[in-house]
Amino acid sequence: MSENPSEDVPKKAPEPTGVDLARVALRAAKEQARARGDAARQKKQARRGGLRSGARADGRDPMALGSAINRLITERGWETPAAVGGVMGRWPQIVGDDVAKHCVPEKYDEEERILVVRCDSTAWATNLRLLAPTLVARLNEDLGHGAVRQIRVNGPGGPARRYGPLRAPGSTGPGDTYG
Repeated sequence: MSENPSEDVPKKAPEPTGVDLARVALRAAKEQARARGDAARQKKQARRGGLRSGARADGRDPMALGSAINRLITERGWETPAAVGGVMGRWPQIVGDDVAKHCVPEKYDEEERILVVRCDSTAWATNLRLLAPTLVARLNEDLGHGAVRQIRVNGPGGPARRYGPLRAPGSTGPGDTYG
C-alpha cells in the first residue's frame, strides 16, 4: 500500500464535457437515421420489385413549359390546328410583306381543311384567288401534306347592317364592298 491514501482510490474517468456530449448525441442520431432509412428503403424496394434509382423521371416531375405544351398538344390531337395557328403568326414570312399588308388569315376550318383569308380590297382578293394554288402548296409544305385543302378568299366587309335605309337616296353605296 502506499503512504498516500488518495492514490489507492481508483480514478474515475473525467465526465464528458459539452462538446463530447454533442458528438455522442450526433453519432447516436446518425445511427438511428441510418437504421430508419434502411428499413424504409427495404420496404420501397420490396414494393417496386428490386433496386431502383430515385432519379428516374415520372409523370409527377416538373417539366419545362414548352415540353408541357407539346405534350398536351400531342395528347389532345391538336397538332394541325396548332401548326395552322403558327402559320397565322408567320403569315408575312409565308406570303410576303406586300400580300400580308392587304390580306389577313381569319380562321381555319379543321374538318373541311379550309383557310379563310380576308383582303382589304376586291383587287387584292382577286390577286389572292389567282395565287391560291401556289399558296396552298406552300402551306402544305410547311404544315404537312393535306393540312390545307383550299383557301377561301373574302373581300372587304361592308359596313355593319343597320335597320332603315342602307344609303342616302340617290347614292350608289360604298364603292368597294365585296370581291
